[in-house]
Amino acid sequence: MSEITAPAHPAPTSQELVAGLLRLLDVDDAGPDAFTGHRRPGGKGRMFGGQVIAQGLVAAERTVAPDRPVHSLHAYFLRGGDETLPVDFTVERDLDGGSFANRRVVAAQAGKPILTLLASFHRREEGAFHADPMPDVPPPEGLRSEAELRAEFIDRLPEDKREIMLRTRPIELRPVEARHWMGAAPREARSHTWFRAAAALPDDPRVHRAVLAYASDMNLLGTCTLPHGLSWITGNVMAVSLDHAIWFHDDFRADEWLLYVCDSPWAGGARGFNRGRIYTRDGRYVASVAQEGLIRPLAKKT
Repeated sequence: MSEITAPAHPAPTSQELVAGLLRLLDVDDAGPDAFTGHRRPGGKGRMFGGQVIAQGLVAAERTVAPDRPVHSLHAYFLRGGDETLPVDFTVERDLDGGSFANRRVVAAQAGKPILTLLASFHRREEGAFHADPMPDVPPPEGLRSEAELRAEFIDRLPEDKREIMLRTRPIELRPVEARHWMGAAPREARSHTWFRAAAALPDDPRVHRAVLAYASDMNLLGTCTLPHGLSWITGNVMAVSLDHAIWFHDDFRADEWLLYVCDSPWAGGARGFNRGRIYTRDGRYVASVAQEGLIRPLAKKT
């Protein structure tokens, strides 16, 4: 009988993945209103935009009183982040008013800015209320996870994309519709995805907002490519986020199922505009997202 040996690098557990995400999204003090963001261990290539947005939000929140939660942020991507380098964040305190506070954040690597972010904070008040209802979609329990789908389709994907597609992730995704990389035909620019942290998170609402900010950059940009048969996985488009905005409407937990409803009302001039609405499992509308990205078609490789 041949000897059975354990894998040299066993897959991390869900708890380990989420613990790593929390370390990644945390920032270290580096002086008055200055912070340093961590990099993903073993990372290489371009840094995930949601990581820089979430770290920038965490840095801004460190300078604001806890009774003023963030209600919106607006970020511009200036340069691609390098996963081999830490990120330096500087925060400017533009406003500390009676009800609102405003912070301006610059994220830089090697002395060059890679992202600018504005965040606004609002002391809670009572007011008029209305909200668009959550669409009627299948519940997450009846859907396959994106990790399962990626493993099933991996042999049909370009070899140079397989490693990143099979990477274990701290965010669990369950798509309602087929993904573009599954060979699906062009369709309406609309998608629905359930998502949550793969393990329990601390009770701090700031942690849940940071995780949502991180996850909000997943799958959104691809929405505007759905009607055109374009996909960065198949290599026929250059897709890069240009800006990203989030409005936080209500409280939520990012370790419980959230529905990400995405649509794209416009694309043109090698750019695509995307919108997202995020709902809790019980139908509360808790956040809105908007993003424009570069979608520059590429000649197919021969």
